[in-house]
Amino acid sequence: MFASCWKDKSPEDLIRLKDKFKSTVSSFEKKKETANENVTKGLETLNALKTALEGTKNEDKEFAKVYGDWEKVNKRVENLNKEYEDLKEHASNLFNAMETQTNSLSDEASRKTLNGAIEKARAKYNGTLSNTSKAIEKLRLLHGDAVEVVKALEVTAALNSFDNINDQMKSIEGRVDGIMQELNVAVVEGKKLYEKEITELGE
Repeated sequence: MFASCWKDKSPEDLIRLKDKFKSTVSSFEKKKETANENVTKGLETLNALKTALEGTKNEDKEFAKVYGDWEKVNKRVENLNKEYEDLKEHASNLFNAMETQTNSLSDEASRKTLNGAIEKARAKYNGTLSNTSKAIEKLRLLHGDAVEVVKALEVTAALNSFDNINDQMKSIEGRVDGIMQELNVAVVEGKKLYEKEITELGE
């Protein structure tokens, strides 16, 4: 824990910021899981739509359902992005507070050691945040591609030709796990920031 890094009791502001960051990491993790659940449901209804079309079942009802499910995916992605912005802000506040406290230490050697560790940890986590932003953008693209598939299905249903749509759907399905794994890195690295000693973070 961070408290083990300081000889004196951590100031209230640092403790508060650490708790705020911890809460944001937890919230981001929950929103990531919700987005994953919605994407999974969206894929299920997309497949159900294709099956229904191939069997010439209730097309209008199936189209309405799949559009609705992917609209939910879009909302979850935007919620996740908002949480990411909070995560980025609270991480920055936490690092700034750690630097402020470190620079108040009278021992130069301690200041140098801790500031070096903080700098490494900040650079590492900023890299994680950058990758997280890219993963969220991939989710946006996934949503856009899924909607394109639905639109294409509306056309191909009349032609009864689904070969190209099958390839597009496989592409969408094949990207989901990788994106979720990338998003999970932000959670894992975030937990390290409040679970480990600062001197271990740059290792």
